[in-house]
Amino acid sequence: MDSNRHKLVILVGSVREGRFGPVVASWVAEQAAAHGAFDVGIVDLADLDIPLELPAASPKYAGDDYPRPAGMAALTSALEGADAFVVVSPEYNHSYPASLKAAIDWHFTQWTAKPVAFVSYGGAAGGRHAVLHLENVLTELHAVTIRDGLAFPNYYTAWEDGRPLDPGAPGYAKTLLEQLAWWAGALRAAREANPYPA
Repeated sequence: MDSNRHKLVILVGSVREGRFGPVVASWVAEQAAAHGAFDVGIVDLADLDIPLELPAASPKYAGDDYPRPAGMAALTSALEGADAFVVVSPEYNHSYPASLKAAIDWHFTQWTAKPVAFVSYGGAAGGRHAVLHLENVLTELHAVTIRDGLAFPNYYTAWEDGRPLDPGAPGYAKTLLEQLAWWAGALRAAREANPYPA
């Protein structure tokens, strides 16, 4: 990996049958690759074993001894190695999917002192309620959430052939990625200079 580039993980948060998340994630990955500051990878939660039942110990304190299922190793490794995240989430009943909450809760230090941006989709609100909840959760894990996200209201009529119809969408994505790249560089330098005091 080029040391001047940041390892970006795009996390597909929905595992629902017929979900639209992979379409959104693919477009976001295309925008991030074109931006040039990132080495881009997509992690799809539907491909992983993420049980809802958690061990008694907290991952914050158990560290490397935390007993995660073998099927979660790829997710843990991707989160650990990332410099930045884009979480792609729908909105279910004014919040985000249980699959995404489980993936977050199985981890702790992997999010610490790293930037997280959000791309949401849904009905009239475009997934914004889900993002508000995600911001609260990830702040608790000492992540840095990016203010300028992307939201796609009424995505079922607002996309065609894997692309948003709004001509402003690439510009909004560029703003998100510029902020994410700035925070990724600043936080990586800070982590390398000093361990984060969690």
